[in-house]
Amino acid sequence: MDEVVISRAIVESYMKDFMGALEVDVAVAGAGPAGLVTAYSLAKEGIKVMVLERQLRIGGGMSGGGMMFNRIVVQEEGKRILDEFEVSVEEYKKGYYVADSLETISTICARAIKAGAKIFNLINVEDVMVREDDLPAAQLWQAGRITGLVLNWSAVSWSKLHVDPLTVRCKVAVDATGHDAEVCRIVVEKIGPKLRTKTGEVMGEKSMWAERGEREILENTREVYPGLVVAGMTANAVFGSPRMGAIFGGMLLSGKKAARVAMELLK
Repeated sequence: MDEVVISRAIVESYMKDFMGALEVDVAVAGAGPAGLVTAYSLAKEGIKVMVLERQLRIGGGMSGGGMMFNRIVVQEEGKRILDEFEVSVEEYKKGYYVADSLETISTICARAIKAGAKIFNLINVEDVMVREDDLPAAQLWQAGRITGLVLNWSAVSWSKLHVDPLTVRCKVAVDATGHDAEVCRIVVEKIGPKLRTKTGEVMGEKSMWAERGEREILENTREVYPGLVVAGMTANAVFGSPRMGAIFGGMLLSGKKAARVAMELLK
């Protein structure tokens, strides 16, 4: 085996995928359960989608289950999505189902890739691209539209190096970065309090209330700024709803809805 051939195979294969993803229909920030379900749901419809994950691993908070017990709970609606992915589920009691968090997230990730989604880990979203070309003069900067994401290697930000980023163009962006709502916070920092929330800013998640959080996450999953959709825990963090803990049905359902919202915007 030739080490240089191995190196060439890795570099050429990766760069082929990365070059092909510099212009996509939908760019998803965050490879947690909501982001991956969003990507899977779009890719299986033939929509060109990429997922950007700043960490080495995918899965967000799902991998750790509840307090590092690698199990998750879903309700009836969430179970139907896990059934679609053929994830093993056991009924704990009526309306409560338990699944292995590692099987769940690895299966969803594999299905998303097989459907055509391109997933790139160790890449951080550090800014957004905003354009106003299609807007009337009276609606320029205040109503600009997200048209792309600005990227850098995660190691660059972790090392606090000054290295200029690269960009990808997208028609729709999805913030599925979880509790931190990273892309939405960038919008507020760079553009001002223009989000479609009561304050125009990221309102911040409330204390744990599983029932209410699970109910409100679907309502919160929507376009929060022109060209920017929120999904998963990001949606609740942006709109000030409670966190839910280790029940993940809402995350899966939010990913499905985010895909539908993105497809409507693409029309």
